[in-house]
Amino acid sequence: MMSVKPLVSIIIPCKEIDEYTKESIAGCKQLDYENFEIIVLPDFQSDALEGIKLIPTGAVSPGVKRNSGIEHSTGEFCAFIDNDAYPRRDWLINALKILSDPLVGGVGGPGLTPPEDNLRQKAGGYVLSSFMVGCLSNRYKTTNSVESDDIHSCNFIARRSVLIIAGGWNEKYWPGEDTLMCLAIKKTGKKLIDSSEVVVYHHRRALFKSHLKQVSRFGQHRGLFVKKFPENSVKVTYFVPSLIVSLFFAGLLFSLFNPFFLSIFLFGLTAYLIASFIAAVLQVKRSKLLFTVWLGIIVTHIVYGLFFLSGLLKRDLKR
Repeated sequence: MMSVKPLVSIIIPCKEIDEYTKESIAGCKQLDYENFEIIVLPDFQSDALEGIKLIPTGAVSPGVKRNSGIEHSTGEFCAFIDNDAYPRRDWLINALKILSDPLVGGVGGPGLTPPEDNLRQKAGGYVLSSFMVGCLSNRYKTTNSVESDDIHSCNFIARRSVLIIAGGWNEKYWPGEDTLMCLAIKKTGKKLIDSSEVVVYHHRRALFKSHLKQVSRFGQHRGLFVKKFPENSVKVTYFVPSLIVSLFFAGLLFSLFNPFFLSIFLFGLTAYLIASFIAAVLQVKRSKLLFTVWLGIIVTHIVYGLFFLSGLLKRDLKR
């Protein structure tokens, strides 16, 4: 356990100082931890904010912004949080307890759906935290603390020295820069901990349009990363949506020529619809969202699966 509270640099990349960013800053100022600085990195110069270090970066990638935050930081630790997220009061205290182990290179935790989000945002949160999303669902709900190889950037704390040794954040890819940071830290011999006690509240993208746009980017980058960075991107659950989509179209095609395949196709489709409905039932707290979440799970699989295949077929992705 650390006897002296070290300085922590809280780094918040953003496009502008909007209401979400102000909420994030306010949440950081209410932490049960005193020794920190807040660095906010908007695209362009903004009005001064009391007690905040503002670093305008221009319209650059989140990786560039985070690296600029590291460069301007003075803390022993850097704590990264998205501008549309705010921390639970014990965020830093719990993270630093874990980071007191010298073998731990970085720590993160869930980005829970804020209780004030609207119904469509909550529906998006229910979809992401359902078991039908696979191992990534742990990013959106509290589970047991585990060693991980892929912590998301909206909730990521590490020693500044470890980040520098790891080479900083990838400045080309977004999303996916967190996957590459985790891979770089693992290559230094350090381990990563995904803790249910290191919590932020992360505003969701509303179903359907905003949510699916985000999912499409996740799928395409993961598909590409399976080829380029297989060390922490080749996992069975990442392939499942594409497999579901492929089996659906193959089953539909074969069913046109053989009644036997029609029976298999209908059985598989029914089983999938039942499983996704059960996943929706387990997540939804409001009955009027049940059908929306059920449909959201299905279209999330379709969009992710198709864009994952697109990523597999691409040589690279442009920003």
